[in-house]
Amino acid sequence: MTAMVAEISTRALLGLLGWQGRILTSSDLPTRPGRSQRLADLSAVTGARAYVCGTGGMTYLDPALFAAEGIAVLPFQPPMTHIWSSGRSLSSLWALAALGPQEVAARMQRLAFDHGLMAAAA
Repeated sequence: MTAMVAEISTRALLGLLGWQGRILTSSDLPTRPGRSQRLADLSAVTGARAYVCGTGGMTYLDPALFAAEGIAVLPFQPPMTHIWSSGRSLSSLWALAALGPQEVAARMQRLAFDHGLMAAAA
């Protein structure tokens, strides 16, 4: 049941953000054991060039495993002002609800552009 809720909510979130990619199921992909290694393997098999990680994940993530795959680890830390003052304790779903899908998508695109992971929109 948890897997079904996770998949449906992820599909809904990606749809709201206008994502047009293909959804892969992690259990169908080859990975090695260990939390960081599994995330690095999943990122590599999907062709990712970067892994955006929140403050919680940065406490355990091993960036060397990502670097070995040529994947940059980008820490995401929300500003500590205005609506973001409690942002470090909130989920991405809160940002979606507070800012709306277009603004969250725009901010994620700016983050990718700022780190050279995508070209500016024409």
